[in-house]
Amino acid sequence: MLYETSLAAIAIFAAFVLSVVGLSFYLGRKAQSAQGYYAAHGEIHWFVNGIAFAGDYLSAASFLGICGMIAFYGYDGFLYSIGFLAGWIVALFVIAEPIKKLGKFTFADALDSRFHSRGIKLAVAISTLVVSIFYLIPQMVGAGDLIVPLLGLPHAVGVILVGVAVTLIVVTAGMVSTTWVQFIKGSLLVFFCGVLTVMILNRGLVVGTGSLAPQVRTVAPDGTVLVDGAPQSKSHDLRPVGTIAALPARYGDAISTGPLGPWEYLSALEDSRIVTWAPKKQTDAAGTHTTYSPTERLGSDLLKPGGYFKGLTTGNLADKLDFVSLMLALFCGTASLPHILIRYYTVKDQAAARKSTVVGIAAIGAFYVLTLFLGLGAMTSGALDPTSSNMAAPLLAKSFNTTLFAIISAIAFTTVLGTVSGLIMAGSGAVAHDLVENVLRIPMTDHEKVRCGKIAAVGLGIVAMALGILFRNFNVSFLVGWAFNIAASANLPALVMLLFWPRTTKEGIIAAVTVGMLASLGWILLSADTFEKVYGLPRDASWMPFSQPGLVTIPLGFLVLVVVSLLTPRPAGAEAR
Repeated sequence: MLYETSLAAIAIFAAFVLSVVGLSFYLGRKAQSAQGYYAAHGEIHWFVNGIAFAGDYLSAASFLGICGMIAFYGYDGFLYSIGFLAGWIVALFVIAEPIKKLGKFTFADALDSRFHSRGIKLAVAISTLVVSIFYLIPQMVGAGDLIVPLLGLPHAVGVILVGVAVTLIVVTAGMVSTTWVQFIKGSLLVFFCGVLTVMILNRGLVVGTGSLAPQVRTVAPDGTVLVDGAPQSKSHDLRPVGTIAALPARYGDAISTGPLGPWEYLSALEDSRIVTWAPKKQTDAAGTHTTYSPTERLGSDLLKPGGYFKGLTTGNLADKLDFVSLMLALFCGTASLPHILIRYYTVKDQAAARKSTVVGIAAIGAFYVLTLFLGLGAMTSGALDPTSSNMAAPLLAKSFNTTLFAIISAIAFTTVLGTVSGLIMAGSGAVAHDLVENVLRIPMTDHEKVRCGKIAAVGLGIVAMALGILFRNFNVSFLVGWAFNIAASANLPALVMLLFWPRTTKEGIIAAVTVGMLASLGWILLSADTFEKVYGLPRDASWMPFSQPGLVTIPLGFLVLVVVSLLTPRPAGAEAR
């Protein structure tokens, strides 16, 4: 069975999660002051911070979403990996050292370092909350997906479990526990994904893994899964599907290639015939059904662009612009994510900020190379669930043994914990430090600042749980693209121009952040993808020519900042700077 629970798996999973929560309580004594709660006193070692960068950045979108996209669509899923990694070049060469010099607790501190403007604090705090909430959605969706096969509990229960665990982590010890959770998670994720990749290569390609019967799976409007038209009493009753139809001719009548090296694996896959699963929506009186049917394809086609991003192969201009816009958002968004930027405040100086960025890039780059083999391994494992792309990596691990499945699922769950705790830290800082203390100017003692941040963290945790349940049927990589678009449009123009254009004014920053945030958010809400996947309306009813806004809204942010800054008084001391 595909989703059969195991007591050993549950025990391993529980040990992981309880250890992480226990560590947070142990470290709670170091977070009594505002400096300790929000920035870990700036005492985190640069190497630990670098791995924590990886732990923070390698979210459910990176692990569950990208592996699922590669497993379903081939090479195009790997383009997300390239986009996510390329953004760190901007962080290293443009952002790392200046952001450490300018900031204290939050991203708003950096943008407001010259002006001491309540308007900047307000605009950036709202932007931080919007980006954090949009980034929280895919993490919570991924958490819920993990709980279904592991514990046999409903998706909503998984979302609530991760919400409660993360809230405990943030409330008990703030940035100190968040950093160590992310360090542990990042280390384990890269190590065990490396182990899983070695096992994939050692197994090679095998013909006819899983059930060879051509099961057509349909998800009814009420969520019931039907196989060949027959409803399944439980999700546990679903069988794995066979995905290798034939090996290359050079292997003769063999049903297995045996162990392969990395390049040999890709070469053998390229010359194989593979069964993939194509979704098709059908609408009737009962509602919209999604049917997944097996389709045999050449491996060479799956290793070429165009399987998911149609703009790479079609002549449709809108599709091309949509792809370019997404890649631009991924490239620019990394250096604009508030939960990434606040990690620079946890090290002692600018040199440490630069070195931690280099360590983070190395760990993240190694992981993204592994995602290609994880995704292809899932595609050919015979353990794929066509109705849930987010479960490709854990089910791949289960195709080897239950223990590895439990470990990978537990690491995936701590992946969610690490990223969500970083996001909630960024959001709670925006509420307590930026909005309450600096915009509303409510006087608070050091202890009250910490308490306000903890209350905000609880509120954000509740919002995250609700959204995770609402968006349960989305691929997490698709969802995270929204957060990158908003972050790049709202935050990057203001940050880059503040660092490199002395004529930047506070009015220009406020206008750029506000316009970039509202324009990108409005574009997303009116896009064809949102019309189809959120509102259930025809794609043609959308008002936007393509779905990803970054190609328009990122330049718009720069343009608005320049125009408004030129129309407002020059800031004092601009020439000297």
